[in-house]
Amino acid sequence: MRNKIRAGLLAALIFAPAIAISSMGNAQDRAPEAPAPSTPALPPVDEADEKSLKSVADFDAIADQTERSIAIFQETGKVLLHPRCVNCHPAGDRPLQGMDMHLHQPPVRRGDANFGEPGMMCNTCHGPANVPVVAQSENIQSIPGNPNWHLAPIEMAWQGRSLGDICRQIKDEDRNGGKTLAELVDHMANDDLVGWGWHPGKGREPVPGTQKQFGELYKAWAATGAHCPDS
Repeated sequence: MRNKIRAGLLAALIFAPAIAISSMGNAQDRAPEAPAPSTPALPPVDEADEKSLKSVADFDAIADQTERSIAIFQETGKVLLHPRCVNCHPAGDRPLQGMDMHLHQPPVRRGDANFGEPGMMCNTCHGPANVPVVAQSENIQSIPGNPNWHLAPIEMAWQGRSLGDICRQIKDEDRNGGKTLAELVDHMANDDLVGWGWHPGKGREPVPGTQKQFGELYKAWAATGAHCPDS
C-alpha cells in the first residue's frame, strides 16, 4: 500500500511540471485580446459641472449662431463621451464595462444583429429592467437591463473618436441608422434605451443631467444649424 502511495506521489512530481509547462505554452499560443482604443476625454472641468448639464439659455450670450451651435453640442458631449454611452458604442465586437471601459466579462460578442451570439445573447443576462444583486461583490451591485438591450451597430461606434468625429457621424444617415435630424432629436430625447443612461442601476454612475435637458440641448443644436466642433 505504501509503495502505491509513493508511486502516485512520484508520478505527480514528475508530470506536474510538464503539465504546467504545456499549459503555459498553450496560453502563449493564444493571441491576447487587443486593448480597446481609448476615447478622447473632454477638457477638464469642475467636478460639479461635469455631473450636470447646462440649459439652452446658458448659451444665449453667444451671438454667433455657428459658435453657439458648436458650444451646445460640446455640452452634450458630457453625455456622449460618458462611459455609460461609450460602453455600448464600442469600436470592436465586444461591449465594454465600468467607468474604466474595460472589455465585457463574460467575453460576449455583438453577433450579426448586435444582440449577441447564439447561446450568449444579450438577454441571457440582461432582462427588461435593472436587477439588484444581493450579497455579491461590491463592484457588482446590479445587473443592467432594458427590453431592447443591445450594442449599437459598428458603424455607430464612438469609442476612440473625438467629439467632432462623433458629431459628423451622428448626422450621417449612412452611419446613424438612416435617421433625419428631427428623428435624431426625438431619439435622444425620448428613446427608452438612451434614457437608461440616467437610470443605470445601483452601483453605476449615471450620465450628467437629465434626458429632458439632453433632448432640449439636442433640439437647440439642430435649430442652430447642427454644427460640429473640429475635434
